[in-house]
Amino acid sequence: MNIIITNNLIIGPKKRTLIIAEVSANHCGSKKKFLKHILLAKKSGADLVKIQSYEAEDMVVDKNFKIKKGLWKNNNLWDLYKKAQTPLRWHEEAFNLAKKNNIELFSTPFSLRSLEYLKKFNPKIYKISSFEISDLNLITEIAKLKKPIIISTGLSSLSEIKRAVDIIKKFHNKIIILYCVSSYPTKLEEFNFDKIKDIKRVTKINNVGFSDHSLGIEASVAAMSKGVSVIEKHFKLNNNIKSPDSIFSINPSQLKDLRNFSFSFNKIFNTFVESEKKNSLFFRRSIYAIKKIKKGEKLTKENIACFRPFAGICASKYFKLLGRKSKKMINKNSVLKESYF
Repeated sequence: MNIIITNNLIIGPKKRTLIIAEVSANHCGSKKKFLKHILLAKKSGADLVKIQSYEAEDMVVDKNFKIKKGLWKNNNLWDLYKKAQTPLRWHEEAFNLAKKNNIELFSTPFSLRSLEYLKKFNPKIYKISSFEISDLNLITEIAKLKKPIIISTGLSSLSEIKRAVDIIKKFHNKIIILYCVSSYPTKLEEFNFDKIKDIKRVTKINNVGFSDHSLGIEASVAAMSKGVSVIEKHFKLNNNIKSPDSIFSINPSQLKDLRNFSFSFNKIFNTFVESEKKNSLFFRRSIYAIKKIKKGEKLTKENIACFRPFAGICASKYFKLLGRKSKKMINKNSVLKESYF
């Protein structure tokens, strides 16, 4: 099933892998940097740009809770979200900027409060984060809008993924599931792309993508080779950005490379790059006369054979030519042409 975001952005199993640039916390609390991220992400090749809609009060109530493991170990959870949040008051300017510059901007709402605020900007698509896949109330409210939904699946069992998908299916089938490992940054050996097949089998959803929290773009490129529908990758203005997400975010140059790979992996199989087209003139075979062939004479295995270079009738038509009569005299070693028969 194809999911149409715009006339130029279509998500589908046989479509080019679309690239989503996630701004997340890389604005470092600066609205100027936040808006610059949106513009530069588009300029660097992102098909869609995503932000996050929450403030610290949407995430936690215990202001003293500390993280015990991982990238953000010993950080106070409230303080971390306070630092990483994209204030709701920035959203209007962001969506206006996106509209003015033809940028497809959307967001992940993390609460009913942020969803209600986000709705007024009428994004064409919504995202549900991995950690909210168990928030069935939030999922239901987003599904009611009948807009395409991307749902990420880090830390989720197949039964949890199916449960969330089944809720959305009560309202529509415009669903994209992202295979994801919620480890920050994710080590390459932690990925198991065979899970993509399991997700498709259990949910009956063919549009499965990849949310990549690893370093660099290697994992994303590997996922493209599996035919994923979308790639989501955190994006930063440059390598000087220091944020809770910056270590596993990619810079503009890497985003451009990812965009180029998205075209490479999704070329129609029977198209050729220019260098291949040139080689075909030399290395493929045509059918040639190996003896002088008289007008009206039949073609046989004794008077035609296949040789390089490719210049006339393709060697693949050899058997179809056998038994046909020539309309003219053909000299020995001449390449055969369609007009001769």
